[in-house]
Amino acid sequence: MNPLKRLFKQTFIYGLATVLPRVLSFLLVPLYTSVMNPETYGEISVIFSWFAIFNVVLAYGMETAFFRFFNKHANKEHVISTSLLSLLLSSLLFFVAALMFKETFASLIDVKESLIIYIILILVLDALAIVPFAWLRAKERPLRYSIVKVTSVAINLLLNIFFLTLLPKMAENGQPFWSEIYKEDFQIEYVFIANVISSGVAFLWISGIYFDTKYKFDKQLWKEMLKYSLPIMIAGLAFTVNEVFDRILLDRLLPEDIAKAEIGKYSACYKLAVFMTLFGTAFRLGVEPFFFSHANTENPKKAYAQITNYFVIMGSLIFLGVMVFIDPLKKLLVRDQAFWEALDVVPIILLASFCLGIYHNLSVWYKVTDRTKFGAYISSIGAIITLVINISLIPKIGYMASALATLAAYGSMMLLSYHFGKKYYPVPYNMRKIVFYLSVSLVFSILSFYVFNRNLIAGSTLFLLFLGLVYKMEADKLKRIFIKREN
Repeated sequence: MNPLKRLFKQTFIYGLATVLPRVLSFLLVPLYTSVMNPETYGEISVIFSWFAIFNVVLAYGMETAFFRFFNKHANKEHVISTSLLSLLLSSLLFFVAALMFKETFASLIDVKESLIIYIILILVLDALAIVPFAWLRAKERPLRYSIVKVTSVAINLLLNIFFLTLLPKMAENGQPFWSEIYKEDFQIEYVFIANVISSGVAFLWISGIYFDTKYKFDKQLWKEMLKYSLPIMIAGLAFTVNEVFDRILLDRLLPEDIAKAEIGKYSACYKLAVFMTLFGTAFRLGVEPFFFSHANTENPKKAYAQITNYFVIMGSLIFLGVMVFIDPLKKLLVRDQAFWEALDVVPIILLASFCLGIYHNLSVWYKVTDRTKFGAYISSIGAIITLVINISLIPKIGYMASALATLAAYGSMMLLSYHFGKKYYPVPYNMRKIVFYLSVSLVFSILSFYVFNRNLIAGSTLFLLFLGLVYKMEADKLKRIFIKREN
């Protein structure tokens, strides 16, 4: 099968595995914004920001290291067993330490001590599932990967609906059993109970690899994997700072009486950029194994360039589409008008997410050449930009500072990766075409959002015009990829 055709097929399946869970999770936004005020939603957003940071630390880059060594190491069983033992030991150490010092842990992340047990369980279960999920991707089993991911998130969604909407009504009706279970002012706890159960189900479903593996800890291989993975962890931490640390900074830098409410509004409208995030994540999940497995083929750079071109085309369509249909989307997904105050962050965050997706495509050069330290350098620069802009401007312009910081960070990372890639692993990207699609999409989006004031007729006309332009320029190439018969 044409490698690009296989990539797009796997990306589609991984896309379902990413899009469907995110869509299901995204359905929590209208749920949360209908039953919670901005302050409560803001508190949950801050806690999930800490989740993202600890997830990176507990993974310490082993997922990407697993892909790299699984594809290049002669003894794949050693790679599997060493990775499993490494994450199993580190997760158990974290579990014991976090329980022993739970008061300190709660103080560090500024949450109620009653939530700490839930947080620890979720973090450990997710860490233990890293290698099993990575193994499914490395073995190109996207269907099973998708089923587990979708089912886990569906359970989480259903439990949230039960705890936040159905259980209170059943308790109000005076049914003794449900009245005993239901607790008032327990919304945040219910959210994390649902997460514990869904993470537990996902882990149990794919935990078979822990029992099927013949364990042998290869110390030398482990050292090599750590050497590769630790810069990935640093890059991941820096990336996470770019992605979620703004909520924590908003919580610390805004006046206490308004901080959580402002975070709630910002986080809800931030979610409207999820369509670009979904696309970027799905594409990355499909393309990362492809990068490694095709690194030693005859002409991998040409394939990498084509992939990036198509990513930019699709990303441009998504960017423009969200800008054109932003008003229907906000009414559908963010139910309470109290959250709409932060709508102006959406174009900025959407463009930032687009830049991040391009960066992930450009980052192939340091992954396939084992120069992962550059990923750490670039992400660290992005993190510094995020911190400087947020700390400087949050007291002056609030969450708009966070949106601008996100765009500045991801835009800088994209440009730096392209610059260094030209030196160490030059890929023949069609920059004229990339810049053209980006520019036209951006100009049409500005016209739709700002000039025509989100008028649907004007915006839809611009979207159809851009779609026609893409079809005229790309139809023949796409037909050759997807319709050409295999010999």
